[in-house]
Amino acid sequence: MPRDARILIVDGHDDTLYALESALAPLGHLLGRATTSEEALKQLLRGTVGLVLLNIRTPGTGGLDVVRYMRRLEQTQHIPAVLLTAFGRDRELGAAAYALGVADVVPKPVDPWALRIKIRHLYDAHQRRLALEREIRELRARLAPAPAGAPPRAALPHPTPHPPPGHPAGAYAEELEPDRT
Repeated sequence: MPRDARILIVDGHDDTLYALESALAPLGHLLGRATTSEEALKQLLRGTVGLVLLNIRTPGTGGLDVVRYMRRLEQTQHIPAVLLTAFGRDRELGAAAYALGVADVVPKPVDPWALRIKIRHLYDAHQRRLALEREIRELRARLAPAPAGAPPRAALPHPTPHPPPGHPAGAYAEELEPDRT
């Protein structure tokens, strides 16, 4: 997934889409929209979605069914999903959603500030996870045995301890020694 992955907003009502886009625009991320579940699935499969915010009662296949489908595919199974509902808190619905790995079920009307904070943290956590996975793949590739006859690879760099900016060299040793007075 590209680093500039979009937040996909899925709802059958244009006024709700506009309100959610307005609430999330200050985050500075690219926003996408879909009015049906089928349209949302197409965008998810293109691989440019970093988080999906969808209504449980989306025209076509419902929001829970979209998440079920997402969780079956390796390409989309880890994308964070937040469901919106106008039907208040429903234990069965919540249990089904959380069993699928939905990050949260948010009742409408939505508090834009709370939604923005929630989406920002979920999106950023997902991006950090993807970056760590990329780094692990790169390190594994570097540690894999070289093919027979290939020149030896350079060793991994040694992590040299550097004091943080503003700390003189050796300050750590002094800080760790017990007070002798």
